[in-house]
Amino acid sequence: MSYEVLARKYRPTNFDEVVGQDHVVKALVNSIDQEKIHQAYIFSGTRGVGKTTIARILAKCLNCDSDSKPTSNPCNKCSNTMEISAGRSVDFLEIDAASNTQVDKIRDLIETVEYKPAKGRFKIYLIDEVHMLSAASFNALLKTLEEPPAHVVFIFATTNPEKIPKTVQSRCLQLNLKTVNEELLFNHFKKILKHEKIQSDDESLALIANSANGSVRDGLTLLDQAIAHGNGKLLQDQVKALLGTIDDSLLIGLINSVIDGDGVSVFDLLSKIEELSPEYDSILKDIISILHQISLEQVLNNSQDERIKHLASLIDNEFNQLLYEIAMNSFSKFSVHPSPKEALEICLLRMLTFNPLQKLSNDSNSNETNNSEKKTLKKVDNNKLDVQKSDIKDNNKSFSINNNDEWVALFNSLEMSPFARNYFGNMSLNSYRDNSLILCSSSEMNEVPENIISEFKTILQDKFSESISIKIEVGDVINSPIEEEQNNKNIEKGFAETDINEDKEIQNFINKFNGKIKADTIKPIK
Repeated sequence: MSYEVLARKYRPTNFDEVVGQDHVVKALVNSIDQEKIHQAYIFSGTRGVGKTTIARILAKCLNCDSDSKPTSNPCNKCSNTMEISAGRSVDFLEIDAASNTQVDKIRDLIETVEYKPAKGRFKIYLIDEVHMLSAASFNALLKTLEEPPAHVVFIFATTNPEKIPKTVQSRCLQLNLKTVNEELLFNHFKKILKHEKIQSDDESLALIANSANGSVRDGLTLLDQAIAHGNGKLLQDQVKALLGTIDDSLLIGLINSVIDGDGVSVFDLLSKIEELSPEYDSILKDIISILHQISLEQVLNNSQDERIKHLASLIDNEFNQLLYEIAMNSFSKFSVHPSPKEALEICLLRMLTFNPLQKLSNDSNSNETNNSEKKTLKKVDNNKLDVQKSDIKDNNKSFSINNNDEWVALFNSLEMSPFARNYFGNMSLNSYRDNSLILCSSSEMNEVPENIISEFKTILQDKFSESISIKIEVGDVINSPIEEEQNNKNIEKGFAETDINEDKEIQNFINKFNGKIKADTIKPIK
């Protein structure tokens, strides 16, 4: 006896066996039980979710001989239901629209509509992938579809309902089949393997359920392949090898290295991942999935995976969202990139480039040759700009800071990422003692991500060769570096406005043409 694939062997024979389409099954069962049978149906949904299967079950329900009227539970024993299951019923016509697109084929079909069924109650026409019909074919079908004989039922199946003309859709009862979730697929596959007496583990079944992408048929096909690959057994390692699934620990390590800004480690781990011969788009999809799990953990604390919890504690929310956007943007352009490997590498390089710690590392290398450079600082005294040069301490001197003006001067002398500048630039000095820098922050800015604090500590340590601890206290911020910078800009702008108002030539020109100068266009000369 020839082998029968699982997708055919375990195809549902009644509505109770259908997986994951309860909303459709309930609507059909109720309509049959109430004898409110529609003249035409459209079953839409992605591949392998049960469109054709449900159409055949519906046909058996309408023509089953076990009762004097249509039944929602076909017996699968009478000649009508057995012939429909075997595909040789004269009253159930299956037509493939993909190979019968011409209008002549539809006209031939319409000519047979008037003839009554040979054995059953109804003559049922199932047109698969109906959206493939030509416009002329749809037009030829319209009148018959609107007013068919009482003994005729049309069933259309399609993966692309948008391509069906609205005139056809309005004449049909449309039922949309959903993709089947992983849990339902997992339980369905487990039940099948138990019936087949095949040894398996839950991890391998979970991998197959995930790879099925909501399609029962795709999942059963993968299950067949996995059984053959494992010589009659399903083991996690063998299923991973079959599916090209990447070890999660490698991806977790890769993302951890991205967070640390360690480019060398990132590409070392990528090389190890490449040894498993996965598709590059699969690597990126798995990275996106992990970043998504991290985002949920940061908001909901719902992960059961300790590795995800650890990553969520390492990365701040904003940077994680930035990584997610970079990954999604790269994935959207993956299909048009000439080299999938380069597309993934560029994605990782972008993640490293926008990492504040990576930027710090790059800036620190360039600053080693410029430690003695003096910074020009601006200070306002009695509403006048006094530009003075402040000698900032170099690596040979110990760290010391006595007042807020020195804190502002120190801050302006440091090179740091925009992330760190935004946080620490909005703080003022509270005190400095015993190698502990205590800063004052508003309640909105006091929760500084750990990696940003580490960046600032590293900058101070590199500049002064001392390990300096940083403490942040909530309070009233007075004259923060960013506030001082804005005040200076406002004063400079005030001087520029005064110069313009006192310039006779400019004022004569404005008066001559009855014009005016927009205030936001006035800027001081650099």
